[in-house]
Amino acid sequence: MPVLAIVGAGPGLGAAVARRFGREGYAVALISRDHAKLDGLASELAERGVTARGYAADVLEPEALEDALAQAANELGPIDVLQYSPLPARTYLKPVLDLTPELGGEALQFSALGLIRAVRAVLPAMRAAGRGSIVLINGGTSIQSRPDFSGTSVAFPAETAYGEMLHAALEEEGIGVHQLVIPGGIPKLQLPNGIDDVADRIWHLRDTPADFRTMLIPLEDGRE
Repeated sequence: MPVLAIVGAGPGLGAAVARRFGREGYAVALISRDHAKLDGLASELAERGVTARGYAADVLEPEALEDALAQAANELGPIDVLQYSPLPARTYLKPVLDLTPELGGEALQFSALGLIRAVRAVLPAMRAAGRGSIVLINGGTSIQSRPDFSGTSVAFPAETAYGEMLHAALEEEGIGVHQLVIPGGIPKLQLPNGIDDVADRIWHLRDTPADFRTMLIPLEDGRE
């Protein structure tokens, strides 16, 4: 059974992606900070026939994130698809004049360094198998900075640069690295099927040869 790991799993996009992949026969490793919420989400997915388990970890704690991914691989099998989509803290959305070195460093740890840790945990098995997918989910500040969203305007571009380099380095090995940019809150984007449309886009990204970046909607139509 193939395995999807979602770093930043929650009741919104994470749950929708888990349902979409679960319908295709994937087991799902759910990773976020709150173990109780993960257990509840895993139970909801199980009621739909999806094999899912929760692994509590904070992306700001490198060893915990690595341990969660290792435990998931041991229990469910090697990870075939990694989705990196932790939701940024509201403190990362401060005006640029309020951005401190400490907050900027935390935002970078959350977005870029957390992704590097996660990738290094799953990539050896993907390379050995000669296949796999890594999907980054980012907001519009990954490509257009905003002075009122200073933390993500610093951190998302760093995450993007790493992902884009991975895309170039791994495309000949059968491992796809893709970024889906969602420029605005999903409920406000008025998609025909809401969040399920986003999950469906991610499903198709995982094995579709494509450029590194995909826009969910044009940046000018979003709100962040």
